[in-house]
Formats: sequence, structure tokens, C-alpha cells
Amino acid sequence: MRTFFKVLVATFLIIPTVYGQKKKSNQEEWQSLFNGKDLTGWDIKIAGHKVNDNYKNTFIVEDGMIRVNYKEYEKFTTEYGHMYFNQPFSHYKIKLQYRFTGNQVPGGASWNVRNSGIMLHSQSAASLGLDQDFPISLEMQYLGGLNAGERTTGNLCTPGTIVDIDGKTTEQHCINSTSKTYNGDQWVSAEAIVLGDSIVYHLIEGDTVLVFTNPKIGGGYVGKNHTFKDGKVGSEEDWMKKQNTALGSGYIALQAESHPIDFKNIQLLNLKGCMNPKALNYKSYYIASDPASCKYKK
Repeated sequence: MRTFFKVLVATFLIIPTVYGQKKKSNQEEWQSLFNGKDLTGWDIKIAGHKVNDNYKNTFIVEDGMIRVNYKEYEKFTTEYGHMYFNQPFSHYKIKLQYRFTGNQVPGGASWNVRNSGIMLHSQSAASLGLDQDFPISLEMQYLGGLNAGERTTGNLCTPGTIVDIDGKTTEQHCINSTSKTYNGDQWVSAEAIVLGDSIVYHLIEGDTVLVFTNPKIGGGYVGKNHTFKDGKVGSEEDWMKKQNTALGSGYIALQAESHPIDFKNIQLLNLKGCMNPKALNYKSYYIASDPASCKYKK
């Protein structure tokens, strides 16, 4: 698997593009998911509030960053929030930078100090229950160091999902990566390579820190003994019918869990569909996925 990964990564040439603009055919066709000015293209869902009710300006844009902001909060209770890019993806590479800032808002749980992440293969904002705290998804969890021992980042948490680690199915809710600890308010570079329902790689500062395979819907919602009902998931019966079905696509969401965090340089390389055979991302797709599903351009 390590050898395969090295071959895969060697095909990725990191050449960013500006929002909505494509590069020449001899370069990878990265797209920015954030225009640097406002939250166009994103939907907000905060527990207890309707879709796109940005309660107390939890998500704001400042200085070219998306900021999870609690300046208007007196106290945090159950306002777990996520901001969803409004297009689903299946095979892709996503990269961004994040940093934790300041102090946790009063009322936040102790386990949420310097804790956030991005949700991959997530359900849509519109499909969440009104009081649902976390979407059914694969969370690439970001943790900041507490200046007290090791605390890895780029971990995996699984609200309503199951994965295989080293070829064995696990229902463990959160799985630690092998990353180093990042204390302070420094920027950290994070990447994920997501290949449908087959394999997902988590990378921190360019190093592979976690690999898992065969993501599925099911297991405990936030732990083995917690059901979809415990998480106030909308359409619980429909999700129950999907137990143990492959999870191969979905939305990308940024998380707000009570500690301020900034995100910037959020870029995606779409590896799915018909691509120009002369482009480098076509080569990435050819190695990473099933080339038979790509219809060649004439």
C-alpha cells in the first residue's frame, strides 16, 4: 500500500488555480472552493437552527480566511455547526490550511478545546435534522496541542459511519493518526485523497498519517452504543435502511465545535469523470481510480 501511495502522490503536481478558473491542459485543474471574499457556494447548518441561519455570525470571512467565530456568544450550549460546500464529490483531493486561535467559548466541552475538522462524504446541509449536531460523514479531525503531551491531528472520527483499518472493520468512533503534535496558533497544512468508497488518505504537512478503506454507513452514531436517534438525525428510518451500504460520495463541510479556528487556501482537485488525457490530473485519475469510467474526449 505504501508503494502504491508513493506512485499516486508522485502524479500530483501542486499548482493552485484561482476561483472558477482553469489552468492550461498540461497542469492539474485545481479549483478553489472559497473565493476569499464571502461565503458564496457554501450552506450553513447549526444545530437548533434552520439551514443558512448563520447564528451569531459563527462563520465569517476576514482577511481572505473563513473564520469560526464566537465573539457574539456569551455561552456555547449545543450550537455545533458545519458549513457545506454546495456540490458533492466522490473521487478527489482536497487541501487547506488551518490554525486554532484564542480561547474556547465558555460552555464548550473539555474535549472540544482546540478541536475541529472537515467532514468528507457528508450528507447535505438540507438533509440534517433541525437539532442534529453532526452530519453522517467521515470527519478528518484537527486537534491542536495543549502543551501537555502528544495530541495527534488528521485523525478520523465516524459519525454514523464504519471503515476498515489495516483490512479489518472497526466501529471505534475516533482513530488517531500518526502525526506530530502542533502547539500554538501556527498554520498547519492538511490534505485528504478520497477515492470513492475504496480508500482515503489523510496527510499532514505532506506526510501520510492515516489510511482507511471501505467506508460505509452504519455503526454507532458517535460511538458503538449511540444510534441515529441519539444524534437527532433527520429521516432516521431511511438511514437505518442504509446500514452497511458503501459510502462513496458526499459533501465537504468545515466544522465549528466551540473553539475558534481559521481556514484558508481551500482547494480541490476533482478526480472523477472525463478529463483531458493531456492533463496531469488525468494521469492522477488513471492511477487512482477506475479509468474505464472516464469517457475520453474526442
